[in-house]
Amino acid sequence: MDDKEKYEMEFVIQASPSLIYQYISTPSGLSEWFADNVNSRGETFTFIWDDSEEVAKLVSKKSGERIKFRWEADEEEPYYFEIKIQVDEITKDVSLIVTDFAEEDEIEEAKMLWENQIADLKMVLGSA
Repeated sequence: MDDKEKYEMEFVIQASPSLIYQYISTPSGLSEWFADNVNSRGETFTFIWDDSEEVAKLVSKKSGERIKFRWEADEEEPYYFEIKIQVDEITKDVSLIVTDFAEEDEIEEAKMLWENQIADLKMVLGSA
């Protein structure tokens, strides 16, 4: 398998960090914008879209700040996806920093997918 490349994206979101954190860290929050349904049992999260199901392990989280998952398929690999809330010290602008991995020829498609997902999140938050 080809090595995946790491990429980062930043999205400005007009919502409070604590509210955003609820939507990126809980099964009910994630199922509002990221997947059709999300179930969790301990550190194992099952993401359900239409007919497909993907399982991810919660690698780490820092309350109110960030959450990091690793897909079950990448268990033996260093790949993960992380969603981090960043607040500008001066302007107090809130951004989401998404870090993910994709194969070189799939990066643009992966970025478009994240842009769509974050657009859904913004609508749910009333920040569109």
